[in-house]
Amino acid sequence: MTEGRILVGRFFHESHSFSPQITSRDRFEIRRGKDLIAHARQSGTTLGGIVNRAEELGYETIPTVSAVAPPGGLVAHDFYVLIRDALIAQARKERYDAIALELHGAMATDEVSDAEGDLLTRLREAVGPHVPIGVGLDLHAHVTPAMLRSVDICIACKENPHSDVILCGERVVECVADVLDGKLEPVLTVAKVPMILPGAAETTAGPLAELHARARACTSAHPEIRDISLFNVYPHADDTDMGQAVVVLTHGQSKRAQAVATDLAQLFWTWRNQFRDDLLTIDGALDLIAQDRDRRPYILADMGDRVLAGAPGDSTVIIERALAHGDRLRGAIPVTDPVSVEAAAKAGIGAHVTLDIGGRMTPGFVPLRVSGVVAGLSDGRFVIKGQFGAGEGSSLGDTAVLLVDDRLSIMLTSKPGFSHDPAAFTSQGIDVAAQDFVVVKSGYHFKLNFAGIGSPLSVATPGIGYYTRGLLHRKKARFWPEHDISNPQVRSVAY
Repeated sequence: MTEGRILVGRFFHESHSFSPQITSRDRFEIRRGKDLIAHARQSGTTLGGIVNRAEELGYETIPTVSAVAPPGGLVAHDFYVLIRDALIAQARKERYDAIALELHGAMATDEVSDAEGDLLTRLREAVGPHVPIGVGLDLHAHVTPAMLRSVDICIACKENPHSDVILCGERVVECVADVLDGKLEPVLTVAKVPMILPGAAETTAGPLAELHARARACTSAHPEIRDISLFNVYPHADDTDMGQAVVVLTHGQSKRAQAVATDLAQLFWTWRNQFRDDLLTIDGALDLIAQDRDRRPYILADMGDRVLAGAPGDSTVIIERALAHGDRLRGAIPVTDPVSVEAAAKAGIGAHVTLDIGGRMTPGFVPLRVSGVVAGLSDGRFVIKGQFGAGEGSSLGDTAVLLVDDRLSIMLTSKPGFSHDPAAFTSQGIDVAAQDFVVVKSGYHFKLNFAGIGSPLSVATPGIGYYTRGLLHRKKARFWPEHDISNPQVRSVAY
């Protein structure tokens, strides 16, 4: 068995540059010390993969801090500094051989646009040049020079929905172990196309499926290539040099890596017209649900108001259309609205109330007046059961369920929360199987967690969680086809 120690931790947030809300301390689940390690061992996350694989290889895992929150607005800078400095202080204090972290790669604060670059730069300065640092990232990361200069290993998950996050953590640790054993002299080669693309973000079909297939073939064919990570960058951040990136990890300098990175990155540009979605309208989705009873419940992805893309989750447009629809469909719909939660709690379970719900956070949205019965009240805490995020604790904040028209269960939450998992609904007393449809504020990951439970439908809805030409005014990032992007010259850089 290997003897050694690996310092581990996590700081995970996907930050929407245009959200009207700041992501503050109360949105984060924070763990430290032995609790961090014990929780990670049972967690379906990259950190879980890091901890379990490190211990399988015989390493002792040394905890720093884990802080994770649902996507949302820019992180409050003071809180970011608190967690950053706590992690670095632990790195200065402990004795270890290497560091392995789970980061998202698209976190920003209200003062720093490249939070991971800032964190990793400071961490490298603190531990010196000789300690191997490995990071496992989300494939929507905004990979920057500051990040790549500071680490030895940089690996992303490869699938969207993210079914391979545990494997990502395992790969990070295996590469870090090879560096410690002298089997790997890591070089990271990156090529990037400076543009954001509007759709086709799933890796199971379309252009990303073919790109990842080519990356896997290159990795299999060339032993010096240890990993190829494709970064289909998070589209709602606003920073310089954002784009579609390819990062190739090799043993030593490699001309082949330069060619592979450049060729794969160039394909993002060549195939740019394929990065579009074909979404149903709300009425089209409701008509389909009414006609096809055999596949109920349908799970509707509210694409414009996706909390898992950083939107506030306060849209009521599907509720409005469902109430107007000729068929009396039964549905469950989450809406972020702390004001209405407070009013429902004050009235109490069983009370008949009229409330103006939602529409208080997203610019351009307005509240919807509804009447119904307060059917449930809770603190909104639950544990994710499905594949993505399995075992992770989550919070909707104080929550109220309002039964409207004796058929729509409106789940009013105080916080934008994870609704990609059935437990978000069942924890509030909502019977998912009894619904004709369930609305989730997720575009992709719900397909893993609701697999075998409901039929997925992606619906075109308003909001800041999905690209609408001209809706968001980017100052730094360039979005194709909204901005004039001429044929880019793709070049590779090695770190």
